[in-house]
Amino acid sequence: MKIGEHGLRDHLRLLAPLFGVIAAVWALRWIADIASAPPALVRGLSVSVAGAVAVLVAVILVHFKRFGGYTSVVVSAFLLVLWEELLIVLAIVLSMVSGKENIYSIPEFGFGATHLHHILGHFTYGLGFEGITAAAMGCGLLWVLRRLVPPAPVSSKSGRHIIQHDSSSGITIRTDPPKKP
Repeated sequence: MKIGEHGLRDHLRLLAPLFGVIAAVWALRWIADIASAPPALVRGLSVSVAGAVAVLVAVILVHFKRFGGYTSVVVSAFLLVLWEELLIVLAIVLSMVSGKENIYSIPEFGFGATHLHHILGHFTYGLGFEGITAAAMGCGLLWVLRRLVPPAPVSSKSGRHIIQHDSSSGITIRTDPPKKP
């Protein structure tokens, strides 16, 4: 399946370190809660904040690695938000199976709803609202980056053309390099 210029596997490969960062924050928050860390520290280890930062980093990677455009940013944002929500839902399911509450399943964060309602909330509101917000934030940042920091021109694989992106018009220009005397 192609998304812009790259396949889904390419997107997953680009985002792999960011998936790892989100998972690390998820695990650290859980560990901090089990270790009875101060509540401010547990709240500070936010999976949602890690997801938002990961989206910003993904946009920077897309821009500077010339990975794609707005389509790649939207797909990256939704993949990162999906990963974030899956991890939280996994923790809630583990709480349901074990019968022991954890930081992700306590009523304080589930708004007093049942575990199933809490899971549905993550798969509806979490994916929907957070996914759209992350995609909009990412597209806004990509637009700013393309205006302020246009990528440098690169030579084509054959070396016969120079490829340069014109950020003002949004088109890519291929020109022949100057001939050597």
